[in-house]
Amino acid sequence: MSLRISENIREDQLIGTRKHYAEFEASIDIADGEILSGELPRKQLRLVQAWIELHRDELMADWELAVSGENPYKIAPL
Repeated sequence: MSLRISENIREDQLIGTRKHYAEFEASIDIADGEILSGELPRKQLRLVQAWIELHRDELMADWELAVSGENPYKIAPL
C-alpha cells in the first residue's frame, strides 16, 4: 500500500498537504504537522510529519510559487 502526498494550495491560507493512504485521506498543516481535516493511521501520520519536517522549507517555497501563479517544484518522496 502506498502513501500519496500532494500539495493543496489555496490563496487565502496555507492549507498544507493532502495525504492519501488506502481509504484514508487527510490535510496536514505544513507549519506544525497537525491534521486539519480527515484522518490517517498513526504510523502513516508520523511518516508524513517527519517528511514535512525534512521538507518544510521546500513546501513553503512551493506554496509561494503556487500562490504567485507559478508551477511548484517536485519534492523528494518519502
